Amino acid sequence: QVQLVESGGGLVQAGGSLRLSCAASGRSFSSYAMAWFRQVPGKEREFVAAIAWSGGNTYYADSVKGRFTISRDNAKNTMFLQMNSLKPEDTAVYYCAADHVIPAQLMGVMSPGSWGQGTQVTVSS
Repeated sequence: QVQLVESGGGLVQAGGSLRLSCAASGRSFSSYAMAWFRQVPGKEREFVAAIAWSGGNTYYADSVKGRFTISRDNAKNTMFLQMNSLKPEDTAVYYCAADHVIPAQLMGVMSPGSWGQGTQVTVSS
């Protein structure tokens, strides 16, 4: 397993941008599919985006498609989520997740094995 630490959350006005980072520790980061999820208190966790171990394939929830971009730098053991055109409904705690068995295209319907502690994103109207 890998240990994951998110950063980059904060308060932003609607229409603004934020870039989240997820730093991973562990020797096999490049073999892990990675993903971002988000959760609002009282609601179920929601899949946001996933990226294959190579970075070549990416997958997005319809709610963020065209606004968010997931990427990774395997040399730096880091994954990113660039969030543009933010909306108040994007407000949530954002979590990064990783798994070395579940492929990226299934990260949204299965539960990855490793999770970060989360970072708060608040979008004001």
